[in-house]
Amino acid sequence: MWQPEADWVALPGGSGTSTVGVWRTALGGRPVVVKRLAKPEPGDPGILSERGHVAYWRREADVLDTGLTSATPGLRAAGASVEEDEAGITIVRDWVEDASSSGLFLALSVGRFAGAAIGHPAFLASGLLRDRLARVARRGGWPTLARTTVADVAEHLWTRREVMLDLVDGLPQVPQHGDPTAHNLPGRDDDDALAIDWGTLGHGPVGGDLGYLSLSAREEFEPLLDAYLLGLPDGIADRDAVLLGAQVTAVYTALSRAEWALARVASGEGALVAKYRHPAVAPHLRALQRTFPHIEALLAL
Repeated sequence: MWQPEADWVALPGGSGTSTVGVWRTALGGRPVVVKRLAKPEPGDPGILSERGHVAYWRREADVLDTGLTSATPGLRAAGASVEEDEAGITIVRDWVEDASSSGLFLALSVGRFAGAAIGHPAFLASGLLRDRLARVARRGGWPTLARTTVADVAEHLWTRREVMLDLVDGLPQVPQHGDPTAHNLPGRDDDDALAIDWGTLGHGPVGGDLGYLSLSAREEFEPLLDAYLLGLPDGIADRDAVLLGAQVTAVYTALSRAEWALARVASGEGALVAKYRHPAVAPHLRALQRTFPHIEALLAL
């Protein structure tokens, strides 16, 4: 049975559905990161084996093994090798130093990546936001948010989620990383950002990656939007399309994350409002507050 070496150093990010763990080590003096993916077993959720689903277990390995993003504009993968056995897959990739890139550079980068020619391999994700909201629906929606000051807004947006999903499905569909945070885009090589996690790579609405990025970036949304548009190749989409894709993605992601965080602490003693400053909750609520202008725009649709 596969096991990590005793001297490997465990890293954060090993809690995914199919991710056994992530470790830092060195091979021949070369610093690397080892990621282990577990093959689905009988009884595991069927979505892990659906190639177009966001939860497809081996997508990152397929992306790296095919070299699909080794030379794409805006975002590129670090050098990596993939080894498969009966129980799963081991990915060994080069260690990527943190370049402390600004949100503006990352927004420019994901805008450029939206014009990448990656084709349509069957293992790419499609309907990323739709899949994520379906998972939230299976868990009962946003019941904890119904106990907060955003209850009415949350109920309205949850009820209209299919309308919003149809709107973004009608936008130009472009390559998207799917989880473009500074943690997942740590490195820089000339004019491109180096990404370390390709498990959600696929196609989605133009502006989708911008919406995800805006939830964790330090910068305000308008400068990020301008940077994304600067990177987006001509002829793909106009500003209004990008704005809508970003707004829907950011709002529904922020509300879902706030629900998840609040639900984890809601059963403890004390009023729910007293837990808003809990370190596992506060960052998600701050991100949600940043989307209030987007929420107002969506309520008017």
